[in-house]
Amino acid sequence: MMNKPTINKPTIRKPLQGVRITDFTVHAAGPFCTHMLALLGAECIKVESTKRMDVFRKPHPVYGRMEAASFAQVAANKLSIQINMKHARGAELARRVIAISDIMCESFRPGVMERLGIGYEALKAIKHDIVMVSISACGQTGPERNYRGYAPLFGATGGLGTLTGFADGPPVEMRHAMDHGTGLAAAAATLAAYLRKKRTGKGQHVDISAREVATSFIGDALLQYAATGQSSGRQGNDIPGMAPHNVYPCLGTDMWISIAVAQDSEWAGLARAMGREQWISDPQYATSASRWEHRRVLDEEIAQWTRTRTREALTALLQKHGVAAFPSYHAKDIVEDPHMLSRGAIKELRSPKGETRLAVGVPWRFSRTPGSIDTWTPELGEHNRYVFGELLGMKESEILELIEDQAIY
Repeated sequence: MMNKPTINKPTIRKPLQGVRITDFTVHAAGPFCTHMLALLGAECIKVESTKRMDVFRKPHPVYGRMEAASFAQVAANKLSIQINMKHARGAELARRVIAISDIMCESFRPGVMERLGIGYEALKAIKHDIVMVSISACGQTGPERNYRGYAPLFGATGGLGTLTGFADGPPVEMRHAMDHGTGLAAAAATLAAYLRKKRTGKGQHVDISAREVATSFIGDALLQYAATGQSSGRQGNDIPGMAPHNVYPCLGTDMWISIAVAQDSEWAGLARAMGREQWISDPQYATSASRWEHRRVLDEEIAQWTRTRTREALTALLQKHGVAAFPSYHAKDIVEDPHMLSRGAIKELRSPKGETRLAVGVPWRFSRTPGSIDTWTPELGEHNRYVFGELLGMKESEILELIEDQAIY
């Protein structure tokens, strides 16, 4: 018999404490959505099975990852149960879990949930005010609704790829940022639908298209096309009218600093920091228009100066002179950064077995109802007894029978 897991009941009330989510999402975009909600205190019950576990529980060479770090990130703070959705009793068990939930999230291709008997129309009969969130590549409707898609395709078809990269190179794949951007958009939409439910008592189906999330990021390019008939091209690190606006090499291997100057006062600060006060009145650099015109020469001048200094020393110096400058960080830099550590942005988690690892904390601060990352990535089915026994009130004999019948599997 499996030991009953310890469920941490936070003493500080979180914004979504008391909200329950049944989570059928897989890969990254959907799980990141529910991860954000779990950080805010929602009780998130992740549904998998031994036959069809989340692919990110194992190495995923498509994403260039040979270990399961991605899953560990987006599954922390969640509960895990096993349900065999292809078993009639398993599907019924899933409906019972959804019936005690406020929200159901899924990220399969359109039609999958209907075939499993848990599409939105079926769920309304189970729980009339359920909020169902569906995250897919192209949305639940339209001629391309069943197209397969991964993160690089979202940015490509959403128009971001053709805007990203250098003018003399190909479009750049947008990978993890697209998954996480879609997840954040889905989390915001979920909260809006849940708020309406609390106000009106009515649920609804939320349809999130990853390619449309990507398109929402290029509104200025669409406006430009509407006004001029011309599509924007790739500009590398350039921003028209701003110079310098680039990433510059620093002392060390693969060390870089990002510097952006938008105003004349910032330009004067940069010139003073570099010991080039004469640049302030130099006609070649005196105005934003002239700096933009001579940006390539300016970039080389700045690069010669930055490559003999460390990122940290340059950042401190430039910020002191009122210049927007930050290091281009590696993961190691972030977990060791004093500022991030002082804000609790990086937190150490401890597993029930005594293992420890660092995790990214919550990206917001609430003065009265703080969110937090508290629990280790759950083992597959770790919370079967809690969900089926404590929440659904099933007897141990019934749970064991469903395990034997592979409905819980």
